[in-house]
Amino acid sequence: MASKFKIPHTYVIIFSIIIIAAIFTWFIPGGSFEREKITTSAGTSEVIKAHSFQYTGNSPQTWQIFSAFYKGFVRSPKIIVFILILGGAFWILNESKAIDMGVYSFLKKSDKLNKYKVIRFLGVNNIIITVVMLMFSFFGAVFGMAEETIAFVIIFVPLAISMGYDSIVGVCMCFIGAGIGFAGCLMNPFTLGIAQEISGLQLFSGLEYRFFIWIVVNIVGIGYVLWYANRVKKNPTRSIVYNEDHYWREHHAKADLQVSENPKTATWFAYVSVLAAIITSAFIWPKNAISLGASSLMIPALPVMAVLFAFFGFMAVRKSIQAFVLTILIFTILFLVVGVTGFQWGLLELAALFFAMAIVAGIAMGKDANEITRSFVAGAKDIMSAALVVGLAGGIIVILEDGKIIDTILYSISNAIAGTGKIATLSLMYVFQSGLNMIITSGTAKAALIMPILRDISDMVDLSKQATVTAFHIGDGFTNLITPTSGVLIGVLEMARIPFNKWFRWGWKLILILVILGWLLLIPTVTMQLNGY
Repeated sequence: MASKFKIPHTYVIIFSIIIIAAIFTWFIPGGSFEREKITTSAGTSEVIKAHSFQYTGNSPQTWQIFSAFYKGFVRSPKIIVFILILGGAFWILNESKAIDMGVYSFLKKSDKLNKYKVIRFLGVNNIIITVVMLMFSFFGAVFGMAEETIAFVIIFVPLAISMGYDSIVGVCMCFIGAGIGFAGCLMNPFTLGIAQEISGLQLFSGLEYRFFIWIVVNIVGIGYVLWYANRVKKNPTRSIVYNEDHYWREHHAKADLQVSENPKTATWFAYVSVLAAIITSAFIWPKNAISLGASSLMIPALPVMAVLFAFFGFMAVRKSIQAFVLTILIFTILFLVVGVTGFQWGLLELAALFFAMAIVAGIAMGKDANEITRSFVAGAKDIMSAALVVGLAGGIIVILEDGKIIDTILYSISNAIAGTGKIATLSLMYVFQSGLNMIITSGTAKAALIMPILRDISDMVDLSKQATVTAFHIGDGFTNLITPTSGVLIGVLEMARIPFNKWFRWGWKLILILVILGWLLLIPTVTMQLNGY
């Protein structure tokens, strides 16, 4: 009897794509656009000069497929280091069992809501999944949350497992939620903002129809996840990652939650130290401009955080070490939101935030410096495979860049798009943008690179630039959720311990539905009079 075909390991899939990319460099001629720097609301960006393409000598890649792994690491250091720090930080938190206690305490309290007939009819768990996904979708739509979702995987995967689902549902709650919002793109300055400024449009104009798009894609995306979640709930063994989830079931068992440790002197020391640091920050920054899209509101964010931590931190220390460590995690997430929206934090600051969280948690548990170090190293070692695969995925882009064929691909596709009717042109732009995610995963980079080309094409066929921008931001969102070249996706999957091949087998239907839906939502931008279009 012939053996069943086995889908290759994630590393094999990615390295195979590197080889295919290298083969392309032998047959696609080299070329390049001239580039110029412009200033936008999101900072300085380098954009293509639309009519400056020239063919150049290509650079066929051979032995470079073996150096692509190394160059991929050099190209993606931020995400790789961020993942390693998260691995070390959450290993320390997991040793305290604080996350597990928080999860089961949350579920125990949420079960009490079943006494209300409406909530019982809708399902408490369904409401939890919907609310969490909507929250992350909003973050994705307003400030482009993407890399930050990696940190939330270790929170929502155990929650999903404890609710009777699987790790895929946990990833969907944060990563798919943010991805759907990214495509809806209400006021994201890093994609929509740059695209509109390059196109000469008023910043964040056309919001009414974009809000409609955001609502529709959320209904469909969240509905699909709820359908899958309830299917798994009825029979957990039907989950495609049932065997992989053994890790989460083993490391987050209810049996381990019987002991709640009394606070130690070190716990109080950790509380006082963190409170002193927050109070000092509050004096330095008494008010902060919290930015959401084009809106900015001055509020005393840090003073409020200091008051909240003073109260809740004190109550948590009195209760147990685990309660205090969980409080530290919650305030870390709050500071993440404040930092991103109020101080424009990137991965550097977020990595420092989670590293500080790890040290504070270790001190609160009574660990000495050597014990904290050993735990952190163990966590980084445990998540090392995620860092390796992100570096390998970056090698795909390295091969295409070194082969000097990326600009040629952009130029060839732009020529194919030009000269068709309005709906056909818009559809081809959308397909082009969706496929381009395989080569360039950064939304900001794509906006800067291709919008000058798409802008000129829309002028040729008298197509609304607002429609062109809409094709860009919808196309930028969905296929990023499944492409193996995305460092964020690979990081999320590795943190959740989901093999890419199984994620692809699960996700391709959802992504196909969303891509088709996105195309249908584009048609009204051509055929109807919409505000701002």
